Amino acid sequence: MSCTMQNSSPDSTGNSESSSAESSAASESSAEKTAADDGLPTSMPVISIETVNQDPDVLDFVTEPVAEHVSEQIATWTPGYKMPPAPYYETCKVSLKDPENRIALDGAEAEVKVRGNWTTNYQKKPLRIKFTEKQKLIPDEGGSEARNWLLLACYKDASMLRDKTALEIAREMLEPDGLYASDAELVEVKINGAYWGVYLLTDMQQVHSDRVQINDPEPDYTGTDIGYFLEFDGYFYQEDPLHQFHVNYADNAPLTPFDGEGGSGKTITCLPENNRDYKKDIGMTIKSEINTQEQHDFIANYVNNVYNIMYHAAYDNQAYVFSDDYSTISESTDLTPQEAVEAVVNIESLADLYIISELTCDADIYWSSFYMDADFSADGDKKLTFEAPWDFDSGLGNKSRCVNGTGFYAGNIVPDVNGNEYETVNPWLAVLMYADWYQDVIREKWTAAYDSGIFERAVKQVAADKSEYADAFKRNDERWGCSTRDQAVIMELSGKAKKCTTQAMAADFLSDWLASRIQFMNEQWHK
Repeated sequence: MSCTMQNSSPDSTGNSESSSAESSAASESSAEKTAADDGLPTSMPVISIETVNQDPDVLDFVTEPVAEHVSEQIATWTPGYKMPPAPYYETCKVSLKDPENRIALDGAEAEVKVRGNWTTNYQKKPLRIKFTEKQKLIPDEGGSEARNWLLLACYKDASMLRDKTALEIAREMLEPDGLYASDAELVEVKINGAYWGVYLLTDMQQVHSDRVQINDPEPDYTGTDIGYFLEFDGYFYQEDPLHQFHVNYADNAPLTPFDGEGGSGKTITCLPENNRDYKKDIGMTIKSEINTQEQHDFIANYVNNVYNIMYHAAYDNQAYVFSDDYSTISESTDLTPQEAVEAVVNIESLADLYIISELTCDADIYWSSFYMDADFSADGDKKLTFEAPWDFDSGLGNKSRCVNGTGFYAGNIVPDVNGNEYETVNPWLAVLMYADWYQDVIREKWTAAYDSGIFERAVKQVAADKSEYADAFKRNDERWGCSTRDQAVIMELSGKAKKCTTQAMAADFLSDWLASRIQFMNEQWHK
């Protein structure tokens, strides 16, 4: 597979007004053309969003907003930058037709807005749909109904298949362990009759009977014996004080990077070590709706001490255990270090997330979209559990990470997502990597997944999707252009990703990269 690269010359901000204007004009022309059609000759479901408000500028709600913290960052390096509006909800009616043009949902009331972080800065923006009443949008076997759904634009990923492929792998790995990974389905979207392109329809990461299945307390409940859904998150400071906390990671103790060479004599910390260290602070966002400072302090103390238990086991060969009320930890001679970790961590889930993270080499692994939870209700197991993997559009070769599909990544030193401003690590994935017993768990899980054909099926599915949905992908490219030509995106991409000028070329590159990555990991982890 080869890709032909067109010449481009981004300006210092990575934006191009002329290319954006041309793309916008082409988009409007394509939208008008498709809007005249009664239906799309597509093998994908079609979601139609109709705003209740019919003002001429109503579509600004999906074209103009940028997440406030993102626009504030851009303003710091862009002279004369005009601050866009923050995302806001617009009342809409949402309909869904299956590929046979049969109505599956007819005008359900919902609020719709732009959602996401950096992706809100792109011309094709991801969306959140919040229905008034629960709806079933993806016909999975479980029959999941929910109010909250997401439409991922997949704009940075020219193949439009990275998130879908990674989530398919994750579901096959996690569901046998009783864990959650988002369901996902490619759809075409219309907004007020205008064609808006191909999106990935997914669940929203949330506590839900068919999603993250932990205790969801009543709105006014104040006890600490509840479920807590958490995100390892560089944006934690954006949350209100009740829904964020800092983690000290065993007083920022150094970790040996898992690089296949015993760390190569290096160590790395997650948090800044001094004023000259450019690392950003990484904390936790509490995604669950908690009500009291006591609940906040309980889970913050618990997470800090679970990491301490993991670190003591891996680096000091010591077993630490919680007091009965989970307020403190102390050394114990009654358990082995392995048993001490297994008492507070769902090790199967951590190994699953390591494999998924290592396989995909996602550039955001140290920064956000890394989820965990703990359930202290009567039915909960009181263990820190890792699930709900998310956000893979910067992975699988799209950014310059594991560019040839080789090399250890998830527990290794990770460069800053915006370049090489600093290096850091995901401590949750790195801390146990040199424990022989933990490596044995990873080896068992990789071998079982590989032998069952999970990874082979994923590579074949990329090719199948490229073929089956070729017409829809072509329409999307006509609407938006290939994102590898957009100066707002191209600066983020790996050299090989930049050379792909169509969805088909990008899908071929993804297939080749994934096959190489699977081969590398199989050589390392297969029993």
